[in-house]
Amino acid sequence: MKSLNQSRIQPINLSEMRPEWNEILNKIPGDGLKGKYAPVNVLGMLMYNPKTLGQFLDYWVNSKTAMGLSVREQELVILRMARHYDCNYVWKHHIPVAVEFGVSQDEIDAVKIIPLPRIFSQREEAILIMTDEFVNIRNISDETWNHYRGALSDSEIVDLISLVSQYVLFALTNNVLKVQIEKNLDEIQGL
Repeated sequence: MKSLNQSRIQPINLSEMRPEWNEILNKIPGDGLKGKYAPVNVLGMLMYNPKTLGQFLDYWVNSKTAMGLSVREQELVILRMARHYDCNYVWKHHIPVAVEFGVSQDEIDAVKIIPLPRIFSQREEAILIMTDEFVNIRNISDETWNHYRGALSDSEIVDLISLVSQYVLFALTNNVLKVQIEKNLDEIQGL
């Protein structure tokens, strides 16, 4: 029987990553998910399905770089998703990225609070409140839609839905498989 501090399955070693997968991963914006903070263990879990991993990585990375949402906005959403799913793995991996793209400690602290404090711009508040409703009611209420509709374009709303969906996958993968957080992230405060 596995210990409570072990992954349910062992991640595949990243030395088995195909070169084209590494090329895709190198396109991720910023440095926060590369080198010291690379999400080695979750990538090792996703490698269990090599027939779809390359296609998923291509979609994930290219959609992040092509979204109408800034990297800062994406990181706020990702941290909020980590909070909703109580996923320390996503949280700890995305704190360095969020900081790299200008998210302050006060904003990081605020992202943890439900309901969301009113410290963000109207646009960021719209993005985060919509994210909350995607998770909580699997939709956007008419009230929220009407209140925040002008803050995002049609394509940005579709981008937001896509981003939230991607991090449902990451959060569930980490939580269900009990993916262990790499030791080099011990310095980063968790949820």
